[in-house]
Amino acid sequence: MVIEAVSGFRTHGLSLLADAAHMLADAGSLGLALAASEWAKRPRTARSTFGHRRAEVLAAFLNGIALAVTAIGICIEAMERWESPRDILAFEMLLVAGLGLCVNLGVAWILSRTHQGMNVRAALAHVLVDALGSIGAMSAAGLVLAFGWRRADSAVSILISLLVAYTGWGVLKETTGILLEAAPGDIDVAAVEREILRCSGVAGVHDLHVWRISDRFDALTAHVTLADGAHGVEVCRDVARRLEESFGLEHVTLQPEAPPPIEIVCLRSSRDGRRLVAP
Repeated sequence: MVIEAVSGFRTHGLSLLADAAHMLADAGSLGLALAASEWAKRPRTARSTFGHRRAEVLAAFLNGIALAVTAIGICIEAMERWESPRDILAFEMLLVAGLGLCVNLGVAWILSRTHQGMNVRAALAHVLVDALGSIGAMSAAGLVLAFGWRRADSAVSILISLLVAYTGWGVLKETTGILLEAAPGDIDVAAVEREILRCSGVAGVHDLHVWRISDRFDALTAHVTLADGAHGVEVCRDVARRLEESFGLEHVTLQPEAPPPIEIVCLRSSRDGRRLVAP
């Protein structure tokens, strides 16, 4: 990162500076990811009953914001340089961008061999975008060397910023859904409700909630109305088993409720005046 930054100022290569700026964001993001991973390992407490699993989600969310801010900064500078192109020392820029590509590919290889939680995936996304940024800087340098097209640097920088923004949007979309306790994207809540209603002894279901606490940890709560003669413990055990088999939901909390009382309705026959009782 430092080598690319120094060389970017020397060569006036914006795409190289953009890659260095993105690496700076990555350095902070990887540090944040590491801290969040360690924090998430802490045991649950009386106040944090789910533990600290959301620390990794929050770190990934902040990483997504860092990507978005980086993309905006690169794009603004690239548009300014498009209007006023600068002379670029393309050969040095090409060599330094190639070095940056090697470093990024090495870090990506290390991350790909670790536990693929959301936090690590967000960090890996940073590094892969960095690798593409290095490729973009090499391409810009090659165009300047081959054709003398100085605006190639600005054009490639804009493409890098769009790529960074796209990656940041994906991270923000996933983490925002978790922080707002939206239903997981891979679980059809309507299908979950139908599966519960198909279980023996279930007359109805309400207050059904499905949300994601952290990566690979989904939870469900629901109130299940029992059919006449059904046993609450047995019904809840059957529903929980079916949900785990069908949707992979392991953290299920069900509250059985007795069926509503049968109301007695009095009817009087208009023909002979006899009183009839019907449920």
